[in-house]
Amino acid sequence: MKFIDYYEVLGVPRTATEKEIKAAYRKLARQHHPDLHQGEAKRQAEEKFKQINEAYEVLSDPEKRAKYDRLGANWRAGQDFEPPPDMSGFDFRAAGIDDLGGFSDFFATLFGQDFMGFRSGARTERGPRKGEDVEAEITLSIEELVAGAEKEIRISSPAVCAACDGRRITSQGICRSCGGLGVIEEGRPVKVKIPPRLYPGAVIRLKGLGGKGTGGGPAGDLYLHVQVSPHPVWKVVNQFDLETELTIYPEQAVLGDKVSVPTPEGLVQVKIPPGIRSGRKLRLKDRGLRRRNGTYGDLYIRINIDLPPQQTDKEVELYKQIFALRNH
Repeated sequence: MKFIDYYEVLGVPRTATEKEIKAAYRKLARQHHPDLHQGEAKRQAEEKFKQINEAYEVLSDPEKRAKYDRLGANWRAGQDFEPPPDMSGFDFRAAGIDDLGGFSDFFATLFGQDFMGFRSGARTERGPRKGEDVEAEITLSIEELVAGAEKEIRISSPAVCAACDGRRITSQGICRSCGGLGVIEEGRPVKVKIPPRLYPGAVIRLKGLGGKGTGGGPAGDLYLHVQVSPHPVWKVVNQFDLETELTIYPEQAVLGDKVSVPTPEGLVQVKIPPGIRSGRKLRLKDRGLRRRNGTYGDLYIRINIDLPPQQTDKEVELYKQIFALRNH
């Protein structure tokens, strides 16, 4: 029989982590699920789906993966496979079992005894296992970033498929309830308390709000990645600083002034120095977002100089006098 390169089937390197293998499997299983195809494409998808499930059945199990990896030099895909003495599996066909539930002869030869135990309905006791961690995004306004908020979001978290107990296969082959994924997605609302002064890109860990554990194990955790929505007044720069614009009139720029400027935390009085130029920034220290080290960013006010919407005759006359002085 021909050797099957399970790593190649899932498109992962042989150094892939458990998380990388799981991610690759789920992506391919959804892509090639037979229910998503019709006609000849459905038949091809079924074959590919079986290969994907078989590869994941091996590489997701540390013991099976170690046994498979001991083939060593026989890793070259397509090479004739001669199992070592300790890997000569159960002879299924001699036992009158022809339906291997979508698994190849290679799999049956390599993992025959273990596979036979499962196929015959035997269930081994598994210890407590922590549920899967869940990652999601939450988008906040700048006001919510600064002041904090309490939000209700809806998340989808993986739960162990009851039909196959998370094993992905049943005595009839690939589990139809979960499509061979071993898990089903459960949606539920979650209330989240957002601490104040967070920055975009921050990750909030909510313990125990991830996927359900099995065998009495604890639930996984929920990791929320914080994003910020566009704002008409303020914007986030350099991840931790805030910036806004302030339009002043020429006389304020020349003579200086004291004005009220809105910030996400309310109005503040800002002193405009005499002779300020358009484009200059005024800095309000520690009024930005909290950095990872616990310090705070700043709020910057960019100055724009413009004319008032309307000028009186007297104002125009004064501008003429200034013009004349400059061109004397």
